[in-house]
Amino acid sequence: MIVTLTLNPSLDRTVEVDRLERGTVLRTSGPVLEPGGKGVNVTRALSVNGTQSIAVLPVAGAEGAELSALLDIAGVSARYVPVSGRTRSNLTVAEPDGTVTKLNEPGSPLSASDLTVLTEVLSGTVAAGDWVVISGSVPPEFTGEQLLELTSHLSALEAYLAIDTSGDALVASLAARPRVIKPNRAELAAVVGRDLESIADVVAAAEEIRAAGVERVLVSLGADGAVMVSGSGVIVGESTVQQPRSTVGAGDCFLAGFLSKFSVDENDEESAMLEALAWGAAAASLPGTSVPGPGDIAYDNVQLVWRPDLDRPLVAT
Repeated sequence: MIVTLTLNPSLDRTVEVDRLERGTVLRTSGPVLEPGGKGVNVTRALSVNGTQSIAVLPVAGAEGAELSALLDIAGVSARYVPVSGRTRSNLTVAEPDGTVTKLNEPGSPLSASDLTVLTEVLSGTVAAGDWVVISGSVPPEFTGEQLLELTSHLSALEAYLAIDTSGDALVASLAARPRVIKPNRAELAAVVGRDLESIADVVAAAEEIRAAGVERVLVSLGADGAVMVSGSGVIVGESTVQQPRSTVGAGDCFLAGFLSKFSVDENDEESAMLEALAWGAAAASLPGTSVPGPGDIAYDNVQLVWRPDLDRPLVAT
């Protein structure tokens, strides 16, 4: 079982415009409403592709009710935790060339009682040997100590941890010694405190993180593909997106694709990496935060690079 925890979920609204121009009145397409939050996206992608997953998320207010309804309609298994405040609502503005502008609200803080109930729900959902994906931003006022307490509780349940967050939350999560972390290039650079200009730089930074006790560092690099660094060595992969529409959620689908294989067979890292690349590329070809189903995922546009040019400069992002 793969359980996802989204501490700061959202109701995502996506509109399309011919061109985004500041200070003008623009005509948009009709809005598309989708359940949002990185962990929610991981569960959505896994579920539609036949891998069992449950999303655990706090919900509040009218936006939380609509988010819950959308997940129920989609047939996504979820455990909703009613909390105080209001579930945030995010806006994505997409242009025809694939350029995406996101306006994300901060969300509402979780009270001590909210966290207690959330932990109790997790305890009733997670079993030994399950994967737990903690993914996305954390709510305002949520501390590193609270994150460590939560991850320690999950470790005590003998769950395997995968972390996909950023900033202080990502740094704090390293003390939990997760089995997998999935930063992007900018997030990894922020942790090690320096720019990453090449694949070699990414690998060196990932090895630093592994030295802190993380088993696998899975780095998504957008147009430059992805890198995984583990005790088995370095795997570099590439993918091609013919008609990019929205990269929002592509990293979540990348992680979902990886876990769909890796959680079943940890000895086949190469297949897990190819699956991750294929799911991520498929997601980037879809509008908004849509997740790819079996008919969207292609494998002829992804490959592993056996002799990568480690010193090749990365595309600026």
